[in-house]
Formats: sequence, structure tokens, C-alpha cells
Amino acid sequence: MTQPGPALFDSFFLGGFECSTQRRGDGRRLDLIAGTRHDLLAEEDYRQLTEHGIRSARDGVRWHLIETAPGHYDWAPVLGLMRAARKAGVQVVWDLCHYGWPDGLDVFSAAFVERFAAYAAAFARLHVEELGTAPMLCPVNEISFFAWAGGDMARFQPKCHGRGGALKRQLVRTALAGTHAVRDAAPGAMIFAIDPIINIHHKPGQDPRPVAEYNECQWESWDMLTGRMAPELGGFPEAFDVMGVNYYWNNQWLDEAEPLSVFDAARFVPPHVLFARAHRRYGRRIFLAETSIEDWPRAAWLRYIGEELREAIRQGTPMEGACLYPVLSHMGWDEDRYCPNGLFELEPKHGRRQVHQPLAEELKRQQAAMAALVPLA
Repeated sequence: MTQPGPALFDSFFLGGFECSTQRRGDGRRLDLIAGTRHDLLAEEDYRQLTEHGIRSARDGVRWHLIETAPGHYDWAPVLGLMRAARKAGVQVVWDLCHYGWPDGLDVFSAAFVERFAAYAAAFARLHVEELGTAPMLCPVNEISFFAWAGGDMARFQPKCHGRGGALKRQLVRTALAGTHAVRDAAPGAMIFAIDPIINIHHKPGQDPRPVAEYNECQWESWDMLTGRMAPELGGFPEAFDVMGVNYYWNNQWLDEAEPLSVFDAARFVPPHVLFARAHRRYGRRIFLAETSIEDWPRAAWLRYIGEELREAIRQGTPMEGACLYPVLSHMGWDEDRYCPNGLFELEPKHGRRQVHQPLAEELKRQQAAMAALVPLA
């Protein structure tokens, strides 16, 4: 199948470093980059990616650390990552806001939008000065999930109930302001809009219409960004260059019940069909921005997803990459439970992350199988 112009990434498979920085419901600030010591081991982390044929990555710019006072930036927390990636020869897509923001800033305020835009422009200029190229970045990661978790479920900041719609609109305003600011500061910057794709199934005998309507809500953030919905927010068709879809083992479930098994063929919709729906709706460049599962099924899940990606490509959906997210196992958001979901395990041995060998072997097989369809795989 023909890909849309030059390859988007330097390798088909990417490695994503968990970079969440939200305050939890109990007020504790998360910082997964620090928690995994990726900030200290970045050079070795990136080098290990290349040893497994991965030359592209997702990583985070920690706004809460960088904007030390309104309009004042300390870039040290991201410069180490940028320089380590450059030294290892790894291309990075940067998340500017991965759920977290500076303390004392009201997410619902006009100041939030203004300060984010200024920060985004400053980062874009830094990227050009430091690396000589316009950045690839996602202004606000997972707007839909962010709005649900922070605005409806109070799982993390702003810890609200019943304000998910308002938070989603504000995050769209913020992303659009950041997009304009980045493109003005660094012409040629590539903007990513990343959110989950889901599929909820109605129960036997249940009226399917409410579930179908709820499924449609997954498109709202992308629709707002492109001006299809709530045009007063300022959305426009070219608001993003690349659509990132996140798809995990539990992204399909029975209404108000458990996730569906991939073996439940009567109800489970193959992911390649979901990828095609997303691409048809917006016609943008598209990639699988996050996927993983915990523990021993890691290799089996990658095998399944690899087959689905190739089927999508064969049927005309131009999937341009797949990000192992996270590529580095980490501690859970809400407790200190270890989440063994990466290609690399958390604890280093002699300065290097230990490799989950079954997943490494399956990745090698998937890279070889993908190479027949996508030359950079």
C-alpha cells in the first residue's frame, strides 16, 4: 500500500516513555519520568531502544517543572532528554501537557490557555535552537480521557464531578492556542492529536441506541479541534497533522461490565476495523500511539496487534507506526503496584534496563513481518 509521502517516523515501531504529571485525587503529584529514573538514565534508555530497532519515541515535557513562575522557564528537565535522544539518534514526539500543569494555575481560567500557548511557543523555539528542526509534538495528550478522569470521575486534577464537558472544551481551547503558537514560532512543526479509540457493546436484550450514542462521544475532542463541533472554540480542519489512536487490551467492553476478550468473536470488533473508522472520519495521517498489556501476555498481545496493523494496511488504512506504550515498566498511578508492561523492566542492572525477552523476540518478528508492507519497519 502507498504511504502518504515521506515516512512519518524513523522506525515503524516507537517506544513511549510514561510521562504523566497529574496530581492524584489525594493531592500527590505524579512524575513518571522521575519515578522511572528516565530523567537520569535517558541516554542509556534511548540507546537501548536503538538496539531493538526502535529509532522513534514518545516522551514528555514536564510543564509543572519548567514554568517556575508565570512566563519564566527552566528548560533543564527537558534539555537532558533532548540531548540524550539526539546523541542516540532517536526521533521524539513530545507531549507538552500530559495531564499536569503548574501549581496555582486554574485549568478553567483564561490564564491557563494563555500561559500554555506561551510555554508551547517557547518550547518550539528551544527545539529549533537546540536541534535545528521544528518539533513533532502533541499539545494536550488524551483530551477525552483527561476530561473524563479529571472532570467527571475526580481521579486526578482538577478532581471534579459533572464537569467533563466543560473541561474537554477548555482543553480543546488550550490545544488550539498551543498549536497556533507553535506553528508561529516554528514553521513546519508537526502537530499530533492523540486520544483513545473505544468500542462499547450493548448487553443482550438491551436497547443498543444509548450505547451507540455514547460510542460517538469518543470523537468529540477531534471534532472540536477540527471545527466540526463547537466551532465557537476556534477549531479548524488543519488543527492537527497526525491522528494518534490509543488502543489497549481493555478498550472494548460490555456496557457497565467487564472488558471483552478478543476471542469473543460474536461481539469483539477487530482493531483494524476501528483504525479504519478513525481514518475515514478525519483523513489525517494516523498511527497507533499507545498499546500494551501487563505481565506474561505482552508478546502475545504484540503479535495480535501486529497482525491487525498489517490487515489495516492491506485494506487501505495507512497506519504509519505503532508505539509500545509504555516501553518501560513503571509503578501504578494510584498505588505502588508494579506494572510490568514494557519492553524494559524498571530496575536497571549495571546501569541498563533489563529486557523482557519474550516481548523483544516478538518485536523482532513483527518488525520483519511489517517490513514487507512498510519499508522502515
